[in-house]
Amino acid sequence: MSKPPIVASPMPAPALDVERRDDGTLVLRSTEPLPDYPAQLGVWLRQWAAEAPDRAFLAERDADGGWRELTYAEARRQADAVAQALLDRGLGPDRPLMLLSGNSIDHAVMTYGAMQAGIPAVPVSPAYSLMSQDFAKVHHIVALAEPGMVYVEDGGPFAGVLNALAWDGVELVVGRNPPDGLNATLLADLLATVPGPAVEAAFDKVGPDSIAKYLFTSGSTGLPKGVINTQRMLTSNIAAVRATWPFLAAEPPVLVDWLPWNHTFGGNIVLNQVLGFGGTMYIDDGRPPPTMIERTARNLAEIAPTSYWNVPAGFGALIPFLERDEALAANFFSRCKMIFYAGAALPPDMWARLEDIAVKTLGHRTLMLSALGSTETAPLAVAVNWPIERPGNIGIPVAGTAAKLVPAGDKTEIRLAGPNITPGYLKRDDLTAAAFDEDGFYRIGDAVRLADPDDPAKGVVFDGRVAEDFKLTTGTWVSAGSLRVAVLAAATPLLQDAVVAGHDRDAVCLLAWPNVAAARSIAGAGDDAPVEDVLRDPKVVAHLRDGLGKHNEANPGSSTRIARVILMAEPPNVDGNEITDKGYVNQRATLTRRAALVKALYAEPPDQKVIVV
Repeated sequence: MSKPPIVASPMPAPALDVERRDDGTLVLRSTEPLPDYPAQLGVWLRQWAAEAPDRAFLAERDADGGWRELTYAEARRQADAVAQALLDRGLGPDRPLMLLSGNSIDHAVMTYGAMQAGIPAVPVSPAYSLMSQDFAKVHHIVALAEPGMVYVEDGGPFAGVLNALAWDGVELVVGRNPPDGLNATLLADLLATVPGPAVEAAFDKVGPDSIAKYLFTSGSTGLPKGVINTQRMLTSNIAAVRATWPFLAAEPPVLVDWLPWNHTFGGNIVLNQVLGFGGTMYIDDGRPPPTMIERTARNLAEIAPTSYWNVPAGFGALIPFLERDEALAANFFSRCKMIFYAGAALPPDMWARLEDIAVKTLGHRTLMLSALGSTETAPLAVAVNWPIERPGNIGIPVAGTAAKLVPAGDKTEIRLAGPNITPGYLKRDDLTAAAFDEDGFYRIGDAVRLADPDDPAKGVVFDGRVAEDFKLTTGTWVSAGSLRVAVLAAATPLLQDAVVAGHDRDAVCLLAWPNVAAARSIAGAGDDAPVEDVLRDPKVVAHLRDGLGKHNEANPGSSTRIARVILMAEPPNVDGNEITDKGYVNQRATLTRRAALVKALYAEPPDQKVIVV
């Protein structure tokens, strides 16, 4: 039985220039021209403040539950005031602005105000301050970035980190609730600053190569790296979005989004897209975790997005709400021209469930697409711009970007070049040198394969992280990334995420995090049932064995068959580098930190926490 059609807006036909080298390397370049882009992001803020002064740029929930809106005209006024205040305090390229709290209207005003005056913004994951026990990552970032000012929305929750660090010569600015015992300036004082000629002079000096921000990557091991993001990277990337998906710019976009601005996905591709195209962002105060996803559902019930951007963990949490609430689904799909996922591979069952909801709601399928990128690529580098039938294909290089496909054993490594690529890492020339090959292509660390070996224009398929793949003692390679997606689909909806173990072992095993809500439902347990008890429930164990057993029947090879599993009650650990804000699990860090559990997976005889499939 054929599926209902995919209704998609017009997009340019995929077109590539393909260079084939004698060593098997392919260099792919889009023939789609890259549209012109401004010298800095502030140009767009001024453009929309002049052309659509009363249009809402940003909106967030206020204390009463309504939407507080900031128009483009007011955003311009406040950004200019912030710029003047920062310049008055001597901030500049060597004394950046650090932001410890998360997405908000004031966070955006501080960021754009700083960047338009040539002052880099340094957004830091709030988890490093609120979930960490030792604040080691914040210590590291402060020492590396040497900020001239640090900003937090609410001083109360951040009192611990603010009191733990030495802030010599660094002004503390808070939106509200200054911490006891610390000298702090209220944001209102900065916003009351009257802009003068210094703002215009600083604005005129900002060019494409000016540093806009430092984004700190989570890293699979060790402390975060400061990725230099130039204005050229950010503005050219939004130009590439326009060339790839022109329908996004055909009308002012309306987005409902939670993705953290200290990451490249939320802070560059989503937020800057709204600014570049003169749209409106409703800042989603929800998150994927069960205690917060209800807020996302509430926001989407009120605001219909014109496109929707998320990571697989976010879709996994939202899908049940869309499935059981017809009114929510109707509003969500009413004007949504594209559903986009990135950050990790989308399990096929999630793809199918989203399609089913769209068909039930609209009578047809909605365009669902993905891409490849990283903090170092701003992030959009490779993207799909045609309807696809299933997850996996991540497209072709976007306008202005080239991709080099290099044979690497039984894998093909992808490397990238273009105006969207970082010039390097803050104060780490060694890392910068190692990140680029002899032709200047950035080594992103991902593997791909051609969807059609005879036609590169049909896109590439993500084939895992080069460093995550490993060999069993049999010499057989295990593709950890693709296997992870397969097992999550096989055990749906029980598993939230998993890491694949088996390096130098004779079998593949899993350390897996459960979807606790799904586990309780399968067990028939209440919301107050202890997680450890739920995970040992015979019905939960049987569900896992049944799903993975069917997977093993279809995939009997040693590199794809799952022998044992441990369900982990302890969530991914921030201080241990196991998890990013987006919900992406660092496989290597998890296996290292939980070495005792890996040992237990392979112990003979297995103890009671090990589930033998």
